[in-house]
Amino acid sequence: MTDIDRDPQTADEKAGGATPFRGMGETASMDPAQAQAPEVTETVREVIFDVKELQVTYPNASAPAVDKISFEMGKNEITALIGPSGCGKSTMLRCLNRMNDLIVGTNVTGQILYHGEDLYGPNVDAVQVRKRIGMVFQKPNPFPKSIYENIAFGPRIIGMEGDMDQIVETALRRGALWDEVKDRLKDNAFGMSGGQQQRLCIARCLAVAPDVILMDEPCSALDPISTGKIEDLMIELKQDYSIVIVTHNMQQAARISDKTAFFVVSLDENDNRTGTVVEFDDTEKIFTNPADERTEAYVTGKMG
Repeated sequence: MTDIDRDPQTADEKAGGATPFRGMGETASMDPAQAQAPEVTETVREVIFDVKELQVTYPNASAPAVDKISFEMGKNEITALIGPSGCGKSTMLRCLNRMNDLIVGTNVTGQILYHGEDLYGPNVDAVQVRKRIGMVFQKPNPFPKSIYENIAFGPRIIGMEGDMDQIVETALRRGALWDEVKDRLKDNAFGMSGGQQQRLCIARCLAVAPDVILMDEPCSALDPISTGKIEDLMIELKQDYSIVIVTHNMQQAARISDKTAFFVVSLDENDNRTGTVVEFDDTEKIFTNPADERTEAYVTGKMG
């Protein structure tokens, strides 16, 4: 069994509960005034994904889709991936739960560490990875089943224990959908609005108790009201989950994300396109004081 199959431990747990501040303030020679001063604690950002020199090349391609991607994503944060079309944002996202494995012949090099373990290590089961790291797609894709069965499907497949009615209700509540559908759980999911279907897909993802939620432009096909509901839901969910979202909506990235990675496309002598990250930082800094002029041009609309 790998670390993918069990609950990850934090660095503090592995160290037996020790913290970087243990032992401070215990010397007999300390000034009494200092001893009475309130202890200053520092919140340590826990890294959930550490991407190192990632390169992805699709079968029969003459150039990588993405190259030299390196940055860290934190626990209980929303990380936005932004950039022009074709720069590799979705390719990068699919690497985080090994969905690119489903494209035969795709070559992935570099490393993606998930809680310190190499996601592409020889002993890691890709199916187990996808149980822990769920995904919500651009277009809502409910199953041709009832609302109830859409939620219950995943827990049944993986053999989750517990009362299924309670599992379904909890997932729908967490997906901000319960009050709208509690009286029609037997209705076909295709009868829901587009925004409701997308929240159903999020609830379906939550039903199997993932650790991370990946979202590939989840609001691109939705109206502003539905988009607002999804954004509010994401902000609420980050208290318990880590979220990585691909979006073309600059306002959305600025509103909801904690960190932002800006991708660009480079062309070789044969006009082959390769995406790479030119800047990764706090979202506020990316949108107000970016370090790279290309980032500034993109977020201000000078480059599309």
